[in-house]
Amino acid sequence: MVHHLVILDRDGVINYDSDAFVKSPEEWRPIEGSAEAIGALTKAGFTVVVASNQSGVGRKLFDQETLATIHGKMQECVRRHGGVIDKIFFCPHRPDEECVCRKPKPGLLLDAAQHYAVSLVDVPVIGDSMRDLDAAFAVRARPILVLTGNGMETAAAIAAQEREVEIFADLADAATALITDCVAD
Repeated sequence: MVHHLVILDRDGVINYDSDAFVKSPEEWRPIEGSAEAIGALTKAGFTVVVASNQSGVGRKLFDQETLATIHGKMQECVRRHGGVIDKIFFCPHRPDEECVCRKPKPGLLLDAAQHYAVSLVDVPVIGDSMRDLDAAFAVRARPILVLTGNGMETAAAIAAQEREVEIFADLADAATALITDCVAD
């Protein structure tokens, strides 16, 4: 049984994003403190999953085997810091394919809910883009914005919309807050 589920976006939250896409394991670089944050979440009893748009597959910039290798590098980095990413959900489709899994649609989050047989109400969903937050809002999850990646631009957009979103400097700060909340429960 899943005690505490937390869903993370990948690019811009765990690792540095690239306008040219992260197309190889060599291009995948963790944001400072992110692997340690996942380690802390794991040690605090959270089940950590990733839900990530990976349209580079659909654009034929890299294949699913390369994506699996990139994710293997990410998993190993997280393991070195005592963390576990229990499962990775990803959308390989291009934006023009109108799939149900590409964020801001909630398909990836719904897949996670089905996989773990849990409600997503108030489950933390941590992202750096409006599409991450919109997917969280769609399933009544707990949207959390980090200011890494596209986070600064997203924070400005949220302020203009007057939407209620928790905002943290990075994944490490968000993880600390979640762990503190968990201990207080």
